Amino acid sequence: MSEPTKIGFIGTGIMGGPMAANLAKAGHQVRVWNRTPDKAHALTSLGIEVSETFQHAAEQADVVVVMLSSGPVCDEVILGPNGLLAAMKPHSTLVVMSSIPVETAQQQAKAAAERGIGYLDAPVSGGEKGAQAGNLAIMVGGEVATFERTSTLLQVMGNPVHVGPAGTGQLAKLANQLIVANTIATVSEAVLLAERGGADPAKVREALLGGFADSTVLRAHAPRMIANDFAPGGPAKWQLKDTQTAIALAKELSLDLPVTSLVNSLFTDLVAHGDGELDHSALIRELRRRNEMPLD
Repeated sequence: MSEPTKIGFIGTGIMGGPMAANLAKAGHQVRVWNRTPDKAHALTSLGIEVSETFQHAAEQADVVVVMLSSGPVCDEVILGPNGLLAAMKPHSTLVVMSSIPVETAQQQAKAAAERGIGYLDAPVSGGEKGAQAGNLAIMVGGEVATFERTSTLLQVMGNPVHVGPAGTGQLAKLANQLIVANTIATVSEAVLLAERGGADPAKVREALLGGFADSTVLRAHAPRMIANDFAPGGPAKWQLKDTQTAIALAKELSLDLPVTSLVNSLFTDLVAHGDGELDHSALIRELRRRNEMPLD
């Protein structure tokens, strides 16, 4: 099955909604479920069917895509006597695109194999804009054959790269999240340094573009930091979840990650101060607090 047509999509939030929309626009038959029904019903104009239960969304699907918030939430929906795996038909494929711990993905893959269901862990990077544009980075773990028969579908949502066996997609996502979180912290500090030093931070950013300091974070998030525009594309609370997961895995691997540990503490304080629903670029607010600078 190189190009599946019946897709169950579980989770239609900031990222999942546009991802499901792109699948429908590509001609796939998409049936969705979301904990908050209003977010799912917004997709019906594209011919997408909304299910009242996640089991109903999955039962006739060739491929079920999961885009939920965390590992425990995914396990709650996927596993158990009334979970997705119990509802899915044999020889179908489960693609978990949520960011979850490596060991969670490995356990889910084992449970899927026991039911004759293919499994991929395929977390994404690119935020809401990437989801809308269909150009997400997609890091895929799982069996090569399973990847090959679902790659056409994944290409509708972005650029899928097979990394290795189950769990390695999540490992790649953790590496991605370390780079993103740590770069946000550094760009935040650079903006503050420019401001405190008397330069126009927007002009400093412009001067840095194209040099070694250039990055997606500098291009996309520095303007938001300068304008104090933190409408969530990737909420800070989920960034914290990922850095915490990475640090826990590093501890298991006897790795010391001092930079990430410091950045994790900054995100911990940001969320503790009530800014967890803001975009992860709002980390600059925590640095402003520490430097007794105005937040707005």
